[in-house]
Amino acid sequence: MTLQQWCFSFKGRIGRRDFLIWMGVWLGLMAGAFTLANYKLVAIQSIAFFIVILLWPTAAVLVKRLHDRDKAGWWGLLLILAWMLAAGNWQMLAPIWQWGIGRFIPSLILVMMALDLGAFVGTPGENRFGPEAEPVRFR
Repeated sequence: MTLQQWCFSFKGRIGRRDFLIWMGVWLGLMAGAFTLANYKLVAIQSIAFFIVILLWPTAAVLVKRLHDRDKAGWWGLLLILAWMLAAGNWQMLAPIWQWGIGRFIPSLILVMMALDLGAFVGTPGENRFGPEAEPVRFR
């Protein structure tokens, strides 16, 4: 798999190594961007634009990793659900429900997705999404 296919195509499969490399790159870029915004070296609008630009490659890598686990890419929408629940205003509910809906469920989704995609091996051989994952050629 080429670097362009890795970052921009939703077809195929990638292994844990390539997924974890992208997550490391993504976390580094996010930390750098928010550090620049925190010190007011870059406008927050520029950081927001940068985050939007990173959505496509992040989604492509996530979907290909889900394919390697023999799951449809739609499972990635669970991360959006977790973000929406965590960002919601649950003040109208009792404190235990505020914690459950606003913190516990999103955390559970994130931990389960991280374990599934980052720790477990993909399906061996060919599956419904294509042949076994090949390492990305970074050069």
